[in-house]
Parts: sequence; structure tokens; C-alpha cells
Amino acid sequence: MSQRNNLKNSKRIVFKLGTNIITNESGNIALSRIYSLIESIAELKDKGKEIILVSSGAVCMGEKILGVPEKNYDPVSIKQAFAAVGQGRLMHFYEEAFEKFNLKTAQVLLTADDFSRRKRYLSLRNTLNTLLEIGIIPIINENDAISTSELECYKEDDVVICFGDNDKLSALVASKLEADLLFMLSDVDGVYSGDPRTDENAKLISLIPEITPEIESYCFTASKGGRGGMKTKIEAAKIATYSGCMMIVASGKDSNVIKKIFNGEDAGTLFLPVDQLSGRKKWIAFASNISSYIQVNEGAKRALIEKKASLMPIGIVDIQKTFKKGDVIGILDENGREFARGMTNYSSSECKKVIGMHSDEIERFLGFKNYDTVITRDNIVIL
Repeated sequence: MSQRNNLKNSKRIVFKLGTNIITNESGNIALSRIYSLIESIAELKDKGKEIILVSSGAVCMGEKILGVPEKNYDPVSIKQAFAAVGQGRLMHFYEEAFEKFNLKTAQVLLTADDFSRRKRYLSLRNTLNTLLEIGIIPIINENDAISTSELECYKEDDVVICFGDNDKLSALVASKLEADLLFMLSDVDGVYSGDPRTDENAKLISLIPEITPEIESYCFTASKGGRGGMKTKIEAAKIATYSGCMMIVASGKDSNVIKKIFNGEDAGTLFLPVDQLSGRKKWIAFASNISSYIQVNEGAKRALIEKKASLMPIGIVDIQKTFKKGDVIGILDENGREFARGMTNYSSSECKKVIGMHSDEIERFLGFKNYDTVITRDNIVIL
């Protein structure tokens, strides 16, 4: 299959290993399995591939080390404690494992803010690119010891934050570093046409050229030990594929799965890339935790989607929450559904003064006019 053959040409590859791949049922590191996977990754590195590893497992390892009953403590705080203990042990394991193949690693711990703040994410990208240039394998995890976003979905200042067992995190890394392939090693063989645990008629889908509502309907929840599930993998695939990156979901419990796929075998599910967003639009679409919204009428929605128009004040019907000039906000239709995101030219208080007005009235109501549009089309992404 020609699409599978393209995998061999991938230069920059992000591997994501979930908790249920790194550990066995007793909570210990699945040594033989992980060493086999690392050996396959090392072979790719020897062939000139640039490798980035996004790894879960710190919480599970910390829990195993401490042996503290989770029920006796605040559920988030104790998981943060587990992460603080387990992360060092996890990184030590990776260092020793990769050293056996004469490869050096670097630990990179991230939080949601590292992606939602543009200056910080640009700095992060520069650091990771430098590590790759000098032949280091970055090993990335969310910093669970100080951030709860992977441990639970929560609201902070009305911002919903949740990476979801590093699935979204790995997709953001692949997107921001312009990776060619995101390789997710899961405890399932790929995407099925139903939940294979309960539906005996569910079939493995080998190729997904586009993520449709039907594909999204195949999502099911995480297995024991993990926090992602197929839903977060589909969401991650949206980020990766719209950034021009291929994505594979395959079973990491098959220790030879990496070799099989790079040898052209039809294992796992391959998501194909679609039209690639620019770097700025990728940041607008995927890396910002949205807390404020502009609601528009049906005419404005059609103009934004069909004509790729800018957002004019005449199309606005409501402003929700506060924002500053230059903030990324969500754009809602009349039914309250978010269909686009954009970076605003005016603050929320300024926008409220010109709701429903023509562009030539902006200066009269505000006393100044920097732009004719509330959001210019180059700073709008249709979701």
C-alpha cells in the first residue's frame, strides 16, 4: 500500500508510549517489551531518523514505589506526589535503556501553559530542535507534580484544560516540531469500528484518510491504568493530521510492531495528513486554552466558512467573557457551537461597543480605529 510506504520516508518521528505499555499488570516496568521497542527505536535512530519520545507512566511507577493507599488522600494531590516520585525512576530507566544503544536522552517536562503562551512555546520549540540537531532523544512528559491537567480535566479561570494521558501532548509536540509521523503505541491494535472489548463484530480500520463523524463515533473509554482511550487519540489525530503529520495507532504490546510497520506490514491504523495549517494558525487552532468567545450570526458564519472572510463587527451578536487585543478566542454560531478560533484586533470591552455596527462606524464609537475588522481572515482558523 503506497500510503504505508511513505512511513519509511519519515525523517522526524514522535513516539508516544502509554502507561499500559510501559508497565505490566502489577505496575512494574514491562522490561522485555520496552527494551524491544527501544531497540526498534534505536535502529531507526541509526538510520538517521530524528526521534522524540512522549512517555506516560510516572504516576503509576510512583504509586508502585510508595505503596500509599490513594483513597486516604486528595485524589489529585496524591497523584501529583506519585508523579514526583515516579518521574525520576522513569527517566533513570530510559537513560539506562538508551545508553545500551549508545544513545543520549534529555528530560523535558511540560505544562499546558507551555503551549498556550506563544513566546513560551517558541522557546520550547527552539530547545527541542537544538536537542535533535545534536543527536539527543528528548523524552517528554507532562509535569504532573505541579500540573493537574493530565490527571483530570478541570477548570482554571473558566479555562478547560486536559491533555488526556499525553495523547494531546504528543500531537502538539508533533505539530509544533513539524514531525512527519506521530506513532502512538497503545494497548489496542488500532481504531476499530466499535469497542472490540464488547462488540465481536468490530473490525480494525487500517486506513483513515479523513476523520469523519462516523470515525469519531467509534471512540471508547480508556482501559484500566490509562487516562486516554480512543477519544483522545482521535482528537490527537485531528491536531497531527491538520499539521501535515501522519499518525499511526498500533499495539505496543506487540514488541515487534515498530519493525513490522516500517517494513510495510499492514498493522495498526494509519491516519493520513490533510491540508496543512501554517505555524501561526496551528498555534491558534490547537495550542490555546480558550476561555472567551465571540458569538456571530448565521450570515457571518457563512462568510467566514465559505468566503474565508474576516470577521466584521456587524456580524457579532454577543461577547462572552473578557479578552485583550491579541488574545485567541473561540467563535460561536447562533446555537452556541464553536466553529472557529481567531486572534482579536480589539479587546472585549471595545468589541461590545461596536456589536452590529458597520466598520466605518468603529472610530465614531471607540474614538479610534486600528482595524476595519474584529478578526482578520489571516488570523482565523475554521475548526
